Amino acid sequence: MWSALRRKNPPIEAANDDQPPALDARALIGDLSREASSLGRDAAEVRGAIDDSIKAATAQAEALRELASQLTQVTASQQAIAGEVQAGTGAVERAREAVDAVGHEVSGIVDTLREVSKAAHQITKIAMQTRLVAFNASVEAKRAGEAGRGFAVVADAVKDLAGRVDESSRHIMETVGRLDERIGVLARDIQRQDSQQRAQGAVHVALGEVVQGVERIRGAAGQSLAHCTGLGERMGAIEGEMNRTNVTLTSTLNRTEAFLRVSERMIEFTAACGIETADTRFIGAAQDAAGRIAAVLEDALQRGKITAEELFDEHYVPVPGSNPQQHTTRFAPLADRVFPSVQEPMLQVDSQVVFCIAADRNGYIACHNQKYNHSQRGGDVVWNTANCRNRRIFNDRTGLASARNTKPFLLQTYRRDMGGGNFVLLKEAAAPITVAGRHWGGLRLAYRF
Repeated sequence: MWSALRRKNPPIEAANDDQPPALDARALIGDLSREASSLGRDAAEVRGAIDDSIKAATAQAEALRELASQLTQVTASQQAIAGEVQAGTGAVERAREAVDAVGHEVSGIVDTLREVSKAAHQITKIAMQTRLVAFNASVEAKRAGEAGRGFAVVADAVKDLAGRVDESSRHIMETVGRLDERIGVLARDIQRQDSQQRAQGAVHVALGEVVQGVERIRGAAGQSLAHCTGLGERMGAIEGEMNRTNVTLTSTLNRTEAFLRVSERMIEFTAACGIETADTRFIGAAQDAAGRIAAVLEDALQRGKITAEELFDEHYVPVPGSNPQQHTTRFAPLADRVFPSVQEPMLQVDSQVVFCIAADRNGYIACHNQKYNHSQRGGDVVWNTANCRNRRIFNDRTGLASARNTKPFLLQTYRRDMGGGNFVLLKEAAAPITVAGRHWGGLRLAYRF
């Protein structure tokens, strides 16, 4: 840049006799001012782009950490599934053992029923013999005539009882037969494969299918766990890369700060030379407005409208429900009354002026320009960010530098966030506001290139 300026503006010693050296100096300083302004614009644009990249990378890293946390939970769940599958396999095996035990018991029941059937068969035989004896006794009683009548009654009763015993015995044998058949089916269903490779029962077949299903679940859980573990390792590597990229971007952002400061110092230098530049009228306007804000605040102090303690209040009380966050202080009502009379006319100094505000030394804006001084809308963060800039603390690099500057003036270049992803490239002239010998804050006058 300097070599270009030398080519465009030869040294004063080499100036023509027709052109005074002062004109060469003015032209050189004018070129320097324009070059510095262009450098500031480019540096601000680059800085803004890097800052956006850092925010995006930070958000992505945070999202990745959240995803990694969820993946850890999934992995823990998969491990729990594997444990439950193992327990399920053991439970199925215990069920098989229980079924085997039931099978043995069923076999014993079958044997007992067969014994009962045999006993019933014997009872039937005895009942038939008893009926035969009772029949013979009845015949003999009839032969005996009147003397055997009582014996005949007994013989008939015995014969009748033998008949009922025979009927009951046959019913028992039929019931035992049906029960034996059903228990046989159950026994076949619950039996295991024996040494002769006989087909397994239905219960063991079902249990085998359960075991196979459990094993498939175990295999799927194992594969899922392996995938989750591998994915977790890859996500860890990606997060590491993102963190390193973030560090690099932050370092680059810090370096752009140096370029931006060089540009701003060059602009200040050219402005301090007393030569008219594109920034001169804005610097003068900022200094004039700062003096008038200081005057109205001192007048308020002298008239007792506010105390020094209230005017320099740094206790910022959050406004409930505000988004972006707003705050109140004890000097905010006074600012609402007196600041607009100074701030609003400054918007008419030039069509390039975007805003003119007084900030305390911590970047707190009690009263913004009226077009940005609206009440917030509930839930509409984008609109609030762009239109409700009062009662807010702007303690970013530019805001704090302007608020805490004590030099006659300060020039800065930056991108202003208007909300909703809308940014405006601005240049800002700031002048200190001193009240009763104390630095109260700064007057910020922002304008477009």
